[in-house]
Amino acid sequence: MSTPTTVTAYAAPAAKAPLERTTVERRAVRAHDVRITVAHVGICHSDLHQVRAGWGSEIFPMVPGHEITGIVREVGPAVTRHAVGDRVGVGCMVDSCRVCENCLVGLEQYCDEGPVWTYNSVGKDGQPTYGGYAQEIVVDEAFVVRVPDALALDVAAPLLCAGITTYSPLRHWNAGPGRRVAVVGLGGLGHMAVQLAHALGAEVTVLSQSLRKREDGLRLGADDYRATSDPATFEELAGAFDLLLNTVSAPLDYAAYFGLLRTDGAMVNLGLPEEPVQIGLQSLNGRRRSMSSSGIGGIAETQEMLDFCAARGVAAEIEPIRAEQVNEAYDRLLAGDVRYRFVIDAATL
Repeated sequence: MSTPTTVTAYAAPAAKAPLERTTVERRAVRAHDVRITVAHVGICHSDLHQVRAGWGSEIFPMVPGHEITGIVREVGPAVTRHAVGDRVGVGCMVDSCRVCENCLVGLEQYCDEGPVWTYNSVGKDGQPTYGGYAQEIVVDEAFVVRVPDALALDVAAPLLCAGITTYSPLRHWNAGPGRRVAVVGLGGLGHMAVQLAHALGAEVTVLSQSLRKREDGLRLGADDYRATSDPATFEELAGAFDLLLNTVSAPLDYAAYFGLLRTDGAMVNLGLPEEPVQIGLQSLNGRRRSMSSSGIGGIAETQEMLDFCAARGVAAEIEPIRAEQVNEAYDRLLAGDVRYRFVIDAATL
């Protein structure tokens, strides 16, 4: 019979405190559980927000990490979806109510009761969840996805958040041939949005503060790259786009960006600023433009995204790091000094 295990992890002991090497307990494997030996885990900007108490409702000590890939080490007696030795991934959530309207149609991320997040959340057992900056994780099979053989586990890890966070709105708002998509920001999310929108067949433009990453943007699949610091950008691209994906976590001049949308165009916000923002509704009026948001994707859509990436050769561009470099990586992430995702090698824990 399976028993709880103690594993090495990196955790923030308190808000804004540096992460420290420590141990956490993983539960015994239940009937439908999968125990995963973590191979790689990406560092998401939301890890930084939560460790530094930017969004509120943090639970400490906190083990971040929701871009997890690894190998199945043990399965419960009722598991049918995965087997020992499988290459698998775990994203931003590890459970949901499973019976509400959203869960029943594969939108577990919008569960009426709220999903159980991979970390900084409370599971159905009343215990806090700990994320992937750890040697192992135990997750219900229904929230574990298969990583195709064509994707290396290190470059696949960021797909579990950055990939699905951009793929889901691109699919929902019908990005494809004949559609013009603008991506605001070329960072961890933005560099995935460009690749995915291009692979879906859309015409893609990157909107960034400067032209510093222009060469990267074009290499990743952008058809055009414009500096938002240049007022001419907003004049020349007025009414140009069907979809605008905002990947940055800072307030913008929203009225200026709404002006880039065609009739019935949508601006979809993926980044979450820590401070409240103000929007003048008048700037939406006139062309039936809309402002919306999108949060990750359901489990089935996440699997679809992984299979799509494997088939189209899409993967994250990463900088591998050792576990003890995590605090340095956080500082560099805050400064925007990463192209384009830090990924921790869990073997260094």
